[in-house]
Amino acid sequence: MIVKRGPTIVVSGPPGSGKTTLARMLAERLGLEHYSTGRIFRSIAEELGVDLVELSRIAEKDPSIDRRVDSKTIEVARRGGVVIDSHLAAWLVKDLADVRIGVVAPFNVRVLRIAEREGRGFEEVARETRLREESEKKRFMKYYGVDINDMTVFDVVINTGTFGPEEVLSVALYVVELILKKQKRATLLRP
Repeated sequence: MIVKRGPTIVVSGPPGSGKTTLARMLAERLGLEHYSTGRIFRSIAEELGVDLVELSRIAEKDPSIDRRVDSKTIEVARRGGVVIDSHLAAWLVKDLADVRIGVVAPFNVRVLRIAEREGRGFEEVARETRLREESEKKRFMKYYGVDINDMTVFDVVINTGTFGPEEVLSVALYVVELILKKQKRATLLRP
C-alpha cells in the first residue's frame, strides 16, 4: 500500500482558464509539488515537431499519446503531496484527488490570455483554441466517456475571468482548507 505524502489537489479547466497559474500558486503557498499535464503534452508536441492543434488531431487517432500522460498523472496523484493542473485530471484521478477545483473563464478572456502569453494574434489563437477544444471534447468522450462540460465532478468552480490571480488563490485556499478539515487532513498542510 502506498502512503500518500500529503493531499492531492487537482485544478482543471480549458486552455487559458488560469489552471496552471492557480496550481503553481497553490503548490507554492502549500509547500506541495506542482505537476502540469499541459507541460508534458507540449513536450510531446515538440518531440514530434507539431503544434498543439496538430498533436490533438494525432491523439484523436492514437490513444497512446493520452495514455502516456495519463499513467504518469495517476502515479503522481497516488503519491500525493501535489497540485496537478490538467484539463482532464479531475475525471481521470477520481478519488485519488482530495480536492477538485474547476476553473473557467469566458472564451475571449481565455484567448486573450493565450495570445498574450505566446505573443500571437487574437484571431489565430481563437481559431486554434476552438479547433483544439473540439478535438479534446471528442477525444475525452471517445476514450474516457467524459463530458468535459460536466462540472459536477468539482468541489468548486471558480470563474477566473471575474477575479485576479490573488483573489482566485484566496478562494481556492479557503475551499482547500474547508475540504481538508472536513476530511481531517488539514494537518497535512504546512502553515
